[in-house]
Amino acid sequence: MKALRTTVGVVALFNLAYFFVEVGVAVAIGSVSLMADSVDFLEDVAVNALIFIALGWPLARRATAGKAMAVVIVAPAIAAIWQAVVKFQSPDAPEVASLLVTGCGAVLVNALCAWLLSKQRNRGGSMTKAAWLAARNDVIVNLAILVMAGITWGMVPNGWPDLILGVLILALNFTAAKEVWEVAEEERLAAKAAAGEAGCSCSG
Repeated sequence: MKALRTTVGVVALFNLAYFFVEVGVAVAIGSVSLMADSVDFLEDVAVNALIFIALGWPLARRATAGKAMAVVIVAPAIAAIWQAVVKFQSPDAPEVASLLVTGCGAVLVNALCAWLLSKQRNRGGSMTKAAWLAARNDVIVNLAILVMAGITWGMVPNGWPDLILGVLILALNFTAAKEVWEVAEEERLAAKAAAGEAGCSCSG
């Protein structure tokens, strides 16, 4: 468990550092996708910090923490909805060069975090799965941001690609939350069975 704790601690620090970078650029250039992605970085900080704290907890408490993190994963979706509403009213294109540079940095940070967590994702149950899913989804989103920047620069010089990407971020977050919730529920049932409660319910 020491290796897992070290990994999630390092990942949390990486995400916290890049959160400040990305949110600053997002505000400066008015990008919905970067703003939503910056919230994802903050989400990853919370998830990995919780794993760091809760590693020694019993199975039942870890299941509860996993469900809490499933809810946390939905939080960036709420931010993306708000940004999408604002962008819909005034779909101006974000500054493409800054978008590309920041997106490339996000890909590198999240890819490194996903690689580190991939070695530990089968440890720690739903909590570690939550962290790995979040990092994996962030890599996908970051690559989509780069594609979107290219489309904005070369074909559609307005804010609609940025707005559409925000909707895709929503879908990814809800999917990850659902998967983590399901794993946490499996852990809850396993803890119940270990306590002898599952056998009683079956005989009844």
